Amino acid sequence: MSEQVAEPVRLSPAELRTLFLFEALDDDQLSWLSENGYSQTWLAGEEIYTEGDPSTYFFILLSGTLSMHRRVENTEVELARTNQRGVYSGATQSFVKGMDEMPYWSSVRAVTDCDFWVIGAAEFGEKFREWFPMAVHLIEGITQGLRSSQTIIGQRERLLSLGRLSAGLTHELNNPAAAAVRATASLRERVSKMRGKLAHLATSDVDPKSLVALTDLQEAAVEKMAKADKLSPVEVGDAEDELSGWLDDHGIDDAWDLAPALVAAGVHTDWLDEVAESVPTTLLGDALHWVTYALETEQLMGEIEDSTGRISALVGAAKQYSQMDRAAHQDIDVRDGLKSTLVMLGHKIKERGNITVVKDFDESLPTVPAHPAELNQVWTNLIDNAIYAMPDGGTLTVRTSREDGWVLVEICDTGVGIPPEMQQKIFEPFFTTKPVGEGTGLGLDISYRVITQRHGGDLRVKSRPGETRFQVKLPLTEPPSFG
Repeated sequence: MSEQVAEPVRLSPAELRTLFLFEALDDDQLSWLSENGYSQTWLAGEEIYTEGDPSTYFFILLSGTLSMHRRVENTEVELARTNQRGVYSGATQSFVKGMDEMPYWSSVRAVTDCDFWVIGAAEFGEKFREWFPMAVHLIEGITQGLRSSQTIIGQRERLLSLGRLSAGLTHELNNPAAAAVRATASLRERVSKMRGKLAHLATSDVDPKSLVALTDLQEAAVEKMAKADKLSPVEVGDAEDELSGWLDDHGIDDAWDLAPALVAAGVHTDWLDEVAESVPTTLLGDALHWVTYALETEQLMGEIEDSTGRISALVGAAKQYSQMDRAAHQDIDVRDGLKSTLVMLGHKIKERGNITVVKDFDESLPTVPAHPAELNQVWTNLIDNAIYAMPDGGTLTVRTSREDGWVLVEICDTGVGIPPEMQQKIFEPFFTTKPVGEGTGLGLDISYRVITQRHGGDLRVKSRPGETRFQVKLPLTEPPSFG
């Protein structure tokens, strides 16, 4: 603030009574204000106070035009411009305990030469509490109640979100785990049968060279199985019928049981002819069963490998999502968090059944300084809202790109859209478009504060029927006072 003049200019009680804020005060109260406040002039273009500085003064406009503004994305945004006599600004919360030391939440500049009545925030707040104790208690109660409820509901929102994610992750883990258990049980059975058939072949009158040839055919079949083309259901049925016919013609029992495994391995009748030439006719059945069991064990081990791989991928996604064992603040690739969030919300997407997910990621995207766990909460809120907005299905698009000195992340859905009048309120605390009990109205408020206050970025929405686009902009370098 500009230096005060040596002899401050006081306003008389009668002059102060002309201000709408003080018109109902008694003479003693006006006298105190007259003695403790003063009038001061700022020239056009001068800053009266600056956003983020300690809020030490309370201001009332006496004459002139002021402009109130804030900085968003390092750009100055004008919030208000007025010449109304008596409007007040500055330390407007000085009489509320716990908020009297908060900084100025905006900046005010003189558009024209301006006269203000000024008083120190500390003494004004103390006297206000003395004069209006009941009003102050009510305002403090409302303020603290809102802050407390916002904190509690915010924590509850996070817990509910964590619970939903945990339930989804458990469901996702259960499927491959159950598949691995089933495959392991079948594998144990097949290995036992394979040992039995091998023992029978070994004790029979089989030429050792024939046994070696049979083993070579088995290895060739295993190798061929790994490269076998995927057949359509109709092609699979025809191939099984052909092999079953060959097995029946050669007196092999359980043709219906052997044929599927042989077809899955890419086996044809010419391969069966080679097996038939390698062993005596009396041992053909045992030989084919032994080879088939070997092929099935390979298939089952493949299933176990696939299932455990899926479990490992899910655990890795959960670890990436929670940022476990990682620094709270680091340079990150935002695509990693988006991918892990999509995995964590995969069960919700599947529940809809007809949502198409499009990942349009810029592969040359640079890293950004961020709090990754907090960003993942933002991605969760935005993607969860997008899924909710498409009850009848649609397209969920997650896009990343670079825009000047920013990384741009877009979460888009093809739902009904957000009405224009609601877009102005969408980031306000406790505002929700969901039915009572389904939304707390804090998800977007938390997301907005994480992006703007914790990362120095910006979060905005563009919406029309059939296309809603939430845009998150994150700076490529660490902004001052963030981190």
